Amino acid sequence: MRKTEFANGECYHAYNRGVEKREIFLDDFDYMRFLQSLDEFNRIDPIGSIYEQSFRDTGVALGHEVSKLVEIIAYCLNPNHYHLILRQLEDRGIEKFMHKVGMGYAKYFNHKYKHSGVLFQGGFQAIHIDSNEYLLYLSVYVNKNNFIHGYNKDDWKYSSLLDYLGKRNGKLCSKDIILGQFDDDIEQYKEFLENNALYLKGKKEMEKYLLEK
Repeated sequence: MRKTEFANGECYHAYNRGVEKREIFLDDFDYMRFLQSLDEFNRIDPIGSIYEQSFRDTGVALGHEVSKLVEIIAYCLNPNHYHLILRQLEDRGIEKFMHKVGMGYAKYFNHKYKHSGVLFQGGFQAIHIDSNEYLLYLSVYVNKNNFIHGYNKDDWKYSSLLDYLGKRNGKLCSKDIILGQFDDDIEQYKEFLENNALYLKGKKEMEKYLLEK
């Protein structure tokens, strides 16, 4: 039984990783396939399978105007795991959404790489974001997650960070719930982001060091 009970209007940190920490994104197309899944499966009405050819022919068109299960506030995809901040809009919306995304991507991955068996380390994990302060700091953790985990790649395009900094006009995530709390929107959030990302990175490195001792 899942311990977290999802409530409409509440925000949650959802995440998962590859079984045995294996990489789940092996090339650029894998990342884009997962991002399109986040968009295409975020609807009350069911859709069919997502075909790889649709990327090559039309590109990724994110942000359709449909009745959605969740609101995506922030995201980051890393080679072997992902993080999402979601706000539930419909009853059991997060469960339905995450189930469709996980199953759809695993099916795609297994077919593409002739892989058998499970891809993810169990079902997705979720934590209730129970305060606004927690939400703000978690937005840093998710938006800068590649940096925090030591990938150190500038302008990581598989994160919502570029949208938050005004470097990309993506429609996949809703930024206003975070940026609307800063008087100067982008610039103040950028300062908040950089200061806290350094702290979180140092904390992550210390935890890793202690585990290795």
